[in-house]
Amino acid sequence: MPRICLVTHYFPPHKGGIEQVSYEQSKRLTESGYQIDVLTSKFEGRNTNPIRGIRIHHYPSLNIAKRFGVPYPIISFNAYKTFTQLIKNCDLVHAHGHVYMSSYMAGMVAKKLKKPFIVTQHNTFIDYQSFLNIIEQLNDLIIGKAVLKRANRIITVSKETKKYVLRLGADKTKTSVIYNGVDTDFFHPVNKEESRKKLGLPKNRKIILSVRRLVYKNGLDTLLESVPLVAQNHPDVLFVVAGKGPSRKLIEDRIKELGIDSNVKLTGFVPDNLLPVYYDAADYFVLPSASGEGLPLVLLEAMACGLPVIATAVGGTPEILKHMKNGVLVPPRNPEAMAEALSKLLLEGLGSALGAEARRIVEDRFTWEENVRQLQEIYSEFV
Repeated sequence: MPRICLVTHYFPPHKGGIEQVSYEQSKRLTESGYQIDVLTSKFEGRNTNPIRGIRIHHYPSLNIAKRFGVPYPIISFNAYKTFTQLIKNCDLVHAHGHVYMSSYMAGMVAKKLKKPFIVTQHNTFIDYQSFLNIIEQLNDLIIGKAVLKRANRIITVSKETKKYVLRLGADKTKTSVIYNGVDTDFFHPVNKEESRKKLGLPKNRKIILSVRRLVYKNGLDTLLESVPLVAQNHPDVLFVVAGKGPSRKLIEDRIKELGIDSNVKLTGFVPDNLLPVYYDAADYFVLPSASGEGLPLVLLEAMACGLPVIATAVGGTPEILKHMKNGVLVPPRNPEAMAEALSKLLLEGLGSALGAEARRIVEDRFTWEENVRQLQEIYSEFV
């Protein structure tokens, strides 16, 4: 079987969407007989031991952008040697994310060594509503366009993501969509009462769950602003926000300002084994994204657990979530619209039919097995 060099800015145990996708694919490719060498940055708490036979290699880097809530390792000049030594022994290079310096170097080395180079792009443009927008645009133009130009094939996780890379000059004939997947055996409906007992959550309150990295402007501002509007008519509603991030203190302060302490619970970091339990304990799931989504994994996870989902119409979400068929769509950065949708579901007791249809669609179309099957078809074009 071919030897694949997988290049990513971070890899588990570091948490993130790209990390999870690259891991799920690597795990299944390894099980199919592929040899996977992961080339990723050094970070605190990294796992230097093989995961299910996956070989992990670290290139030297700095992580100074993390203080701004941006996961963007700066690779050192010495990394070139690391990239060259590994890529020369591989049959194909697969990089995740067009804007990362690691993808740029991987493409450069792959071209020099005449190795096939594939790129998967995960997100659309992220509107930080700050000076970071300018930096992101420059990065797109300087690094992103060069990476896309070097790629023999470009994979995007949604049609909206495909539009994004095409605007940056990606070759349409080389670009295709492979939707993300979900482990439907791991994420599935269980028993709400037992799940709430296990987590110490109240059994008689309506629970609205959101799983988010705590970055205030990435939709959590909208979610918090909607809470008092919902609580007016549903005072016992409880919003549970699972995740950690740089905006924790800002979010806690805003909760106090809005006087919604009794309606919001921040869980902090949730380990993987407890994620399905949180989904199962909830009545509804909210995805309040402001921008930048490709195809959120948490969306598919919630749907796999049979949860009715209320999500903003951002990125690839509307390609999966059909309004009032398997979920509810609302405009982004609009707490009034979000509160209205949530209140209607709570008042009318809607949700079970939406959740059942969501589970059915995920089982039919969005498994990791299907994702990796399509990926292998692309690999077979080159090796």
